[in-house]
Order: sequence, then structure tokens, then C-alpha cells
Amino acid sequence: MSTNTLIYGSFDIGILTLLFLIIGLYKPQWPLFFLKKPDRFLIVVTATVLVMITATMYGEGNRRQKLEQEQATAAAQKLSATPTPPSPTPIPVPSDAKP
Repeated sequence: MSTNTLIYGSFDIGILTLLFLIIGLYKPQWPLFFLKKPDRFLIVVTATVLVMITATMYGEGNRRQKLEQEQATAAAQKLSATPTPPSPTPIPVPSDAKP
């Protein structure tokens, strides 16, 4: 996964978590329609797990982005540190004509 995908995905999951929590605390039957008797405790537990997933994804995305930046700067420094081959310089050739 790309770093931007992790960071943007964490924002998406965060928004969905917030909606899940608000709607679930208002009417637990709506988000948990497949259960016969859902309660608000199950909504809070699920939202807590989703918040932890969101925080982990965001942190991992930032960590990978930092590593990529460090590798890019190290590669740029390595390129600038390598000596360039000397360019050929003309060698004066003595001429037979005297001034």
C-alpha cells in the first residue's frame, strides 16, 4: 500500500466510524440490522475498535512517508557526494615556429 493510501484510508474509516457511532447511539437497530436485539454497548465497543484501526493506519502511513523521505534525501546526498570524472583538459603542444 502507498503511504497516501494509508493516510487517506484512515480518514475515510474515521468518518465512517463517527457516523456509525452517532447513528448507532441514536438507533442501534439501524447499523446492526442483522441482530435481533442490539444494544448501545456493542456499538461503543465496535466504534472503539474502529478508532484504534484508524489511529494505527494513520500512524503507519506517517511512518512510511517519513522513511521514504529519508531514503530520497539519502539517495540525493549519495548522488551529490560521488565525484564527477575529470573532464579532459587540452595539453599545450609546442610549436616549431619561433616568434
